[in-house]
Amino acid sequence: MIQQRHRITAAVLFAGDLVATLAAFFGAWLLRFEFELVPLTKSTPELGRYVELLPIILLLFPLVFYFLGLYRPRPSASRVEEAVAVLSAVLLATILLSGVVSWYRPALRPGSIEYFTYSRAFLALFAVVQVAVVVLTRAGVRWLLHSASVHAGSAQRILVVGAGKLGLEISSKLLAHRDHGLEVVGFLDDDPNKLGRQILGRPVLGMTRDVERVLAEQKIDQLYVALPLEAHKKMMRLLQAVGSECVEVKLVPDILQYATIKATLEEIDGTPVINLSQLPLQGWNSLVKRLLDVVLSAAGLVVLLPFFPLLALVIWLDDRGPIFYRQERMGLDGRPFWIWKFRSMRVNAEASTGPIWAIQGDPRRTLVGGVLRRWSIDELPQLWNVLRGDMSLVGPRPERPTFVQEFKQRLPQYMLRHKVKAGITGWAQVHGWRGNTSIRKRLEYDLYYIENWSLGLDLKILWMTLRHGLRHNAH
Repeated sequence: MIQQRHRITAAVLFAGDLVATLAAFFGAWLLRFEFELVPLTKSTPELGRYVELLPIILLLFPLVFYFLGLYRPRPSASRVEEAVAVLSAVLLATILLSGVVSWYRPALRPGSIEYFTYSRAFLALFAVVQVAVVVLTRAGVRWLLHSASVHAGSAQRILVVGAGKLGLEISSKLLAHRDHGLEVVGFLDDDPNKLGRQILGRPVLGMTRDVERVLAEQKIDQLYVALPLEAHKKMMRLLQAVGSECVEVKLVPDILQYATIKATLEEIDGTPVINLSQLPLQGWNSLVKRLLDVVLSAAGLVVLLPFFPLLALVIWLDDRGPIFYRQERMGLDGRPFWIWKFRSMRVNAEASTGPIWAIQGDPRRTLVGGVLRRWSIDELPQLWNVLRGDMSLVGPRPERPTFVQEFKQRLPQYMLRHKVKAGITGWAQVHGWRGNTSIRKRLEYDLYYIENWSLGLDLKILWMTLRHGLRHNAH
């Protein structure tokens, strides 16, 4: 039912966004050309010229909203976070629209060699107005959906059986979906110390044997059974007791601790199967991420290429050694690849020590290498790895196979980092967890990135990388 309500909410939000976009378009027109919020330097153009842009706008903006995750369930996101996401999406879509109108220049009049140009002030006003209108429309849509579910009697009253870890986890998620008309009434639990207590602001209404009484008294619509695996017999008695009741029963399997990334339900000819490692980065999402990688890495190489000979000369003059350095790293699905860097350490620096971590003030570094590594300039050749497809711009940083073998013994979930391509920068890196820092914290941030991937998150990480840089002392 939650998925169904998500789809309904997404559809209504989509319709609301289209209406808001239309309103923002005509509002920007009025502000620009009727009220002249920005003084005109030419005569007022025909509205029809601008209406020609509407099919492009009504296709482009929803697509950008979709790929930036604005139609995904966002139960834990505050309205401020959603407003920031809308702002990011509108800015990106406006940049793309500006690119379109810079190429699309219809003739000023039939047979004329002069071209019609669209007002940049109009595009700026359109972006500002759209952010405001979309944010307000979305807030109104969510309020209307919640009010409609309550007043129409479609709000679902939920009783959770089990106030342990599993029950608290599912209850927290249900409470986050209150705008879908889901209301947790309370809990049942056989721990006498919990009876009458408030958990997550909801009371423990009785023990499991009281289920029939509580169902009747509280007018329960849905029963969530969230008992541990060892309570199998108790669970079967409970299911038998509620079998004749008019209540929707849902079983929360106690296997979430074994889920590697995300658990989803599939079926094979009617037999339910739980997928314990569903990735969001598949299908169209993977294609869009790859397209972003190719475009930005190619652009980066073109911009930086004139500076590479100068860097190469400085590196060579330092100790007359090789310019580039390649090292084996572990990438997607545990497959090794060669990562490229500007050389920052002495030739054969590990000949006597073998693979070891770099440390602050590492004596193996060259004079120039210390500067390159401090500002991550040595990483720039990895744009070539991204263009080749070995890496992505954003993802978990790749490690050497020797270190991977060590880390996976200490952290059983470590290999999950390799479910996606390694990146030049990542969620862990922009939060300071890079180089010779806690492997456990880096893994925590990497897994968060994999579980919550969206194009918007990638763009946020790239922006944080450019804004704060990757200055560090050891890597």
